[in-house]
Amino acid sequence: MPSHGVPRYKPVEKSAEERQQEQQKIDTYRDLERSVSEKVAEHEYSLDTLKKISELLSKNPEYYTAWNYRRRVLRFQFSQEDSDGNTEQTLQLISNDLQFLIPLLKSFPKCYWIWNYRLWLLDEARRLLPLAQARKMWQQELALVGKMLTLDSRNFHGWGYRRFVVETLKALGTAEEARSMTQTEFEYAKKMIGANLSNFSAWHYRTKLIQSLLDEQSASDEDRKRMLDDELSLIHQAFIDPYDQSLWFYHQNLMSVFDPKMAERTMAPRLSSSERLEYIRSEIEEIQEMLDGAEDCKYIYQALIEYTLLASRVGDGLSSEDREQILSWLSELKTLDPLRRERWLDLEKTL
Repeated sequence: MPSHGVPRYKPVEKSAEERQQEQQKIDTYRDLERSVSEKVAEHEYSLDTLKKISELLSKNPEYYTAWNYRRRVLRFQFSQEDSDGNTEQTLQLISNDLQFLIPLLKSFPKCYWIWNYRLWLLDEARRLLPLAQARKMWQQELALVGKMLTLDSRNFHGWGYRRFVVETLKALGTAEEARSMTQTEFEYAKKMIGANLSNFSAWHYRTKLIQSLLDEQSASDEDRKRMLDDELSLIHQAFIDPYDQSLWFYHQNLMSVFDPKMAERTMAPRLSSSERLEYIRSEIEEIQEMLDGAEDCKYIYQALIEYTLLASRVGDGLSSEDREQILSWLSELKTLDPLRRERWLDLEKTL
């Protein structure tokens, strides 16, 4: 009988041969798991044990206990390094392990255990290997994450991982190399935004880079204002699609520069009140022009309301003309966004 209009289908019966094959796989996996657990319990931290752990993780990378087993074996192997300071074995072990993870990452790109273990390996490289060798490994990692983001440019976890790798590379290099890397990453984020304007992760990454770039360059107030102008110009070009929420998030971040409560933590903290007000009014005009042809875009009305209220806080309060304008925008929002009708009604009362 159908349930809720959906017909019930009888599951396909597996043949005796298929059931037998499935059971064999389960038995093989359990035998392997038991073998690994016994070897680790007996502190048999050999390369043979490492190989068996590899087999186990290739079958089930979500088995986080096995990743901890792997750490134990490698720590033991690292400790067996020659007392004369020769790090060839450690280099080889870490390199081999990083290679072992690549096919797993391709098959399970969102498995946290693989990424956590990979970062542990790279940290071990930084701890145990000469600086030049460790830095080379981290540079190779940056190239790898670049390939990942080419395949999936909006992978938020991938962008977070990239930020961590870049910060580590900056710490491993000179101050000049760190400054150069921030500039390179800034251009990289712009390139990725150009390839896909909806890439919220790239916009978010850019916000983090701007502050680092300005701080590292000991930017003057004029430099900071120039950066602000450039970013506003960039987002205006991107607003060819006002229905893209990612763009409004970035614009909102830029507008925090003009909020006296938040300005101190932004790219241009020392603008005067008159400068802030001039910027806000200019942005409101820009956004109002977007309404021509996009009268059904709720993000435009939300931004107009938010920034008009911001202008009132920076200036001399809310004029009767601004109040009437906000009420008309709220009226549009109640129609366009009925699910948040109560929110718009509450905002109306505060006016």
